Order: sequence, then C-alpha cells, then structure tokens
Amino acid sequence: MSDKSMQVIREARRDWVTEHREAYLSSGGVKGHIMDITAVGGRSFATHCLVKYIGRKSGKVFITPLCYADIGGEVVICASKGGADHHPAWYLNIIESPGVEFQIATQAFRGSWREPEGAERQKVWDFFIDCHPFYANYQASTERVLPLVMFKAEAAIPVFRLEDATGTRTN
Repeated sequence: MSDKSMQVIREARRDWVTEHREAYLSSGGVKGHIMDITAVGGRSFATHCLVKYIGRKSGKVFITPLCYADIGGEVVICASKGGADHHPAWYLNIIESPGVEFQIATQAFRGSWREPEGAERQKVWDFFIDCHPFYANYQASTERVLPLVMFKAEAAIPVFRLEDATGTRTN
C-alpha cells in the first residue's frame, strides 16, 4: 500500500483511534474492550487490548489499542499498520524490549512476548484471520509478512491510566 493511501486512511482513523483509546483508559477497561468494527470489515463483537511500551527513540510511554485474539492461553496481535509497507512503531518498540505490559478489559499484566514461527505461525495466522477477517486484506495489500506477536501474562499489574502515557502517536 502506498504511503499516500496510508495517509488518507490514517487521517480518517485518527479521531476514532484516539476516542477509543481514551474511552478504554478513562473507564479502567470497562469500555473499549469490545467494539463494533463492522464499518472497517470487522466483527460486531471485536476484542481489543491495550499495549503499553516505551519509545525506543523518545523514551516516552505509549499506550496503543489493538485488536487481539486469545489462542492457547496467549494473546496474539498483528503488526499490520493497516497493510502499510513498513512496520508500526509499537512493534518496533516492543521487539526492542525484553517484556511487555498489556491490558485486557479490566485486567492488566506484565508478561513476555514472542513471535510464532513456521507451522505454528500459520496456525496462529489462520486463527487470527478467523477472528479478524479484515487483516487478510491488510496482508494482501503489502509484500511484507505481517508480524504476529504473542503475549503470555506473568504477573497482574494495575490497569493503565490515561496519565500513564507520556507520549501520543500522531501516525
């Protein structure tokens, strides 16, 4: 997908993403976990998590809402950036970190992350696409293989708050 096409999509989605993130954070996870995303080809009962990470360049804390699926007791997310030809910043930051913090509804966790490979990756991809079919369109729009990242919870932590984030993504 071209950078120009991505810019148009980003502008259209920016307000929705910001509102979604703020509703999730300000409600302690009561709102924002389940969203109707049929307008973008998703399901009416789509699941979303929050991922907290530190910017590898800025050192700021970011919190990003992302679609997720649960497979075998692990959370799986996809670094699609809407099918852009380059990875999203959250993914580049996570792979530079030994651990991850994530929130599912009203529960937050510190945990580990990994990327499935080989036959496992295909199994996880097929499951993820079944949960969130529009990601197949994202994959079709780019030559890069969209990374899958799996989280395993290791310890409960306090839910994220809006003021935890010291940085805000503009793209």
